[in-house]
Amino acid sequence: MSRSPRLSAALLTAPLLAFLLLSFVAPIGAFLWRAVSDAEVAAVLPRTIVALAGWDGAAAPHDAAFAALVADLREARAREATGPAGGIARAASRLNADRPGLRGVLPMTARRVAAPFDGPARDAVIAISAAWADPETWGAIRRAGGPLSSFHVLAALDLRRDASGSLRALPDDQRVFGAVLVRSLWIALLVTGVCLALGWPLAWLAATARGWAATLLLGAVLLPFWISLVVRTAAWMVLLQREGVVNAALGAFGIGPLPLMMNRFAVVLAMVHILLPFMVLPLVAAFRGLDPRLPRAAASLGASPWRVFRRVTLPLCLPGIAAGCILVFIQALGFYVTPALLGGPGDQMLAWFVGFYATRSVNWGLAAALSLLLLVAVGVCVALYGRLAGFRRPGAA
Repeated sequence: MSRSPRLSAALLTAPLLAFLLLSFVAPIGAFLWRAVSDAEVAAVLPRTIVALAGWDGAAAPHDAAFAALVADLREARAREATGPAGGIARAASRLNADRPGLRGVLPMTARRVAAPFDGPARDAVIAISAAWADPETWGAIRRAGGPLSSFHVLAALDLRRDASGSLRALPDDQRVFGAVLVRSLWIALLVTGVCLALGWPLAWLAATARGWAATLLLGAVLLPFWISLVVRTAAWMVLLQREGVVNAALGAFGIGPLPLMMNRFAVVLAMVHILLPFMVLPLVAAFRGLDPRLPRAAASLGASPWRVFRRVTLPLCLPGIAAGCILVFIQALGFYVTPALLGGPGDQMLAWFVGFYATRSVNWGLAAALSLLLLVAVGVCVALYGRLAGFRRPGAA
C-alpha cells in the first residue's frame, strides 16, 4: 500500500521543521520565557516567601517572617560554603531591580545574621538595615516569589505592584518604555510612509520599463542587498558627519556645517535607504500583475486620471502596497544598529534597550519582556495586514 500524499509531504518537511524548531523557535522561546519566569529569590528565601503569603502589605510583616528570613539566609550561606556560590548575589540582583539598594542589603544581612544573636529576629534584622522596616522591601520579596511573575512585563509597560499587590503606574520621572515604544512606532511609521512615497514611482518605472532599462532599474534596487547593513550605515556616517562629504559640498557654497548626524533626520534617512528595496519589490510585482487594459477602459468611459487611480489602480495594487508596508514597518520597528550609530539619545528605539539590558546591565528578564512587547507589536501588525489583505483560512468562502 502506497503512503498517502500528506504523510509523504510530512516526512519530507520533518527535517526542516526539526531544524527550525531547534535552531530558531526553541532559543527564542527560552529567551522569552525569562520575561515571566522568576526563580532566583525563591531558591534562596523559600521560608520567607511562605511566611509572607498572608501578609497585607500595610506595615512590616510579623515576627515569623523575620525569623524565616534569618533561617533562609543562614542556610543559603551554608550551601555556598560547601557548594557553588552566587545564589544570594543573584537573589540580591533580582530584588535590586524591583527595589534599588537591596543588592547590598541582602548580602550584608546574610553575613551579619550568620553569627548567633540575642533577642528577637525582628530587632536584629532591622538593626542591620532600616530597609527591613520598610514594607516595600518585603513586598519586593513577595513579588519575586515565583515560579512565574509579571514583574518584568509590568516594568516594560511602566507599571508595578506595591507592597499590597495593587497595580500602580510608575512616577513620571521613572517612565521610560512607554515613550520609547511610541517613538519606535512613530519612526517605523515615518520610514514606511517615506519608503512608500519614494518606492511608488520607482516601482512604476521598473514595472513599465522594457529591455535594458528594466534590468538596470531592478539591478539598482537589488544592489543594496549585496552590501552589509553595518557597511551601509557606516557609509552614511562618512557622508553626514561634521567634516563629511555632504558638509564639505555645502561648505563650497558657503553653507554649514549643518548638524546632519546624531539626530532623527540621519536615522530616518539611513533607514529609508536600507529598507526602500523591501517596498519597491512588492510594488513591482503588483504593478506587473495589473492588467493595463483596465485603467484605459476606465479612462475611455470618461474617468479623470485621479479617478482612474483612486477607483482602479489603487484598489488593484493594495495587496502589494500592504505587503511592502508590512515588510518595511516590521523591520523598521526592530532596527538597532542604524539608530545606535546615527541617532542621539532621544532617537534610540526599543531594540536598543533590549540589547542594553541583555548585554550591559545583564537584566535578561527585562530584555525578554521588551522583546515580548516588540513581538506583540509585530503580531498586531501581521493581524492588521491579514485583515487588510483579505487572508482567509483554506476552504473559507
